[in-house]
Amino acid sequence: MTTADRYRGFAETEVHGYSPCYERWCLGIAGDTELLALIDTLPSPKRQPNLILGAARYLGAAVSEFAEFKDFLIRNWPEIRDVAMTHRTQTNEAGRAATLLPLLAQYPGHPVALIEFGASAGLCLYPDRYSYRYNDGPILDPKDGRSEVVLPCATTGTPPLPDELPWVVHRAGVDLNPLDVRNPEDMRWLESLVWPEQRDRLSRLRNAAAIARHDPPTLITGDLNTALTDLVHAAPRDIPVIVFGSAVLGYLTREDRNTFRDTITALPCHWITNEAAGALNYGPVPAPPRPGQFVLASDGTPVAYTGPHGQTLDWIER
Repeated sequence: MTTADRYRGFAETEVHGYSPCYERWCLGIAGDTELLALIDTLPSPKRQPNLILGAARYLGAAVSEFAEFKDFLIRNWPEIRDVAMTHRTQTNEAGRAATLLPLLAQYPGHPVALIEFGASAGLCLYPDRYSYRYNDGPILDPKDGRSEVVLPCATTGTPPLPDELPWVVHRAGVDLNPLDVRNPEDMRWLESLVWPEQRDRLSRLRNAAAIARHDPPTLITGDLNTALTDLVHAAPRDIPVIVFGSAVLGYLTREDRNTFRDTITALPCHWITNEAAGALNYGPVPAPPRPGQFVLASDGTPVAYTGPHGQTLDWIER
């Protein structure tokens, strides 16, 4: 896939309908040989739209027409390149907890340990601290009342929506570069990864980060294929251990994804993946109802399609 294809595809399938600015910028880049040549000087993993656009916004790029944005990219390219080379796409979308919740809350009344791979700042490790509203139903709150983070999610099919939130007694995660919500520069980077015009997501990020600051999770630096075994065995004994991740495995090589599957299936844990359709070999599954959706899988078996920011949950009927 060419860089032009990547940016055009991002515009048409991921940000279309969600961020007019990013759609405009990406379509512009896809048709601009000068900018494509600049981006192609980077290693392939560093050319991804979310990373380049996030780096530009980290350095001050504002919502604008494409011509103004192009001028910003060219004038600031050395700095944008440096940010892209030293940072990773680590969108920590707490909204994904809404699509994970039916699987995270499958042990009502029992304490559980949560371990997240590709955890970023660990905001998805707090499903018990958020409030949820599925469709137009009642809001499901933590026991101590309404959360500052309320996650709406539209569903189809018959997902096993819980009546109570999970009882989480242990939270841990691994990331190649864990982010700390107490660090202003880490927060600045996380905020730069939220698409323009999405003020609700930005507010949600800030509120979720405030929750995490009061009780920071244990986050370690490492590769998931070498760290998960120790993290699972370090969890409290005699309670269910749930290992999960969202939008992580697509960044691994096919060999590393196969290693992940071999590693996780050998561990004493329940595992959940919420990934792009091609990230794991699930076997035959129905086509997703909408482009750009993730596949939510429980112990390797697909159970639903999800919106990438947790906005939809389409349960697969069997």
